[in-house]
Amino acid sequence: MPSTSEQHDRQQLALAFRLAERFGFHEGICNHFSTRLDGEPERYLINPYGLHWSQIQADSLLLIDAQGAVLAGSGIVEDTARFIHVASHRANPRHKVVLHTHMPYATTLTMLDGDAGTLPMTHQTAIRFHGRLSYEPEFGGLALDAGEGQRIAHRAAASPDTDIVFLANHGVVVGGHSVAMAFDDLYYLERACRQHVLALQTGQDLKHISPALVEHTATQIRRDLNHSAEQHFRALAEVHNAQPDRVFTF
Repeated sequence: MPSTSEQHDRQQLALAFRLAERFGFHEGICNHFSTRLDGEPERYLINPYGLHWSQIQADSLLLIDAQGAVLAGSGIVEDTARFIHVASHRANPRHKVVLHTHMPYATTLTMLDGDAGTLPMTHQTAIRFHGRLSYEPEFGGLALDAGEGQRIAHRAAASPDTDIVFLANHGVVVGGHSVAMAFDDLYYLERACRQHVLALQTGQDLKHISPALVEHTATQIRRDLNHSAEQHFRALAEVHNAQPDRVFTF
């Protein structure tokens, strides 16, 4: 029987999967979310391979150890999930939750070269991520071994402020101290990337914000970021639970 803490983590992570599917952040049965359980030894909750995100419930999640062995649950851990997530959690221990997606607009930036593949601070939504982004500039194929998982995670390890890593020609990894915080970042990251891609499509020059004002605005946003994330996730849960068939728009 899962502990109260584990059951809470299961419910929160399962809801994040279902919400991500509603917003179109998923890609088939690929991509993966994980939560590190409190205490020792290392244990993680992660989605089993082959289950559509719209169908994931609390008891669907696998409990695995640091080597990816299944301790509880039915199904298998996809190799890339195991190697990416264990390395990412270890790279930045304050990330209890790690979300990996190929969501469309954020992934679009990973396909562009040079500065075009970075998210500029040209809108207040983007400024939310000021100082929290890193970019892995080289694609290394599928993460089918521990070395590739560690290569993907090393930028988060090199900077304790990094919560989001753009993976060249691949997708993004978002880490947070709670499911609500990580999902909130995932949601607003995709919106910020969409705004940027739409701006690029006009073919016009971007209107930049001064570095001093970017820093000031980022400080303002961070004051209430955690509270706002919790409120947003709670609101999404209420709508989802009250109207499970409602189509969410992004």
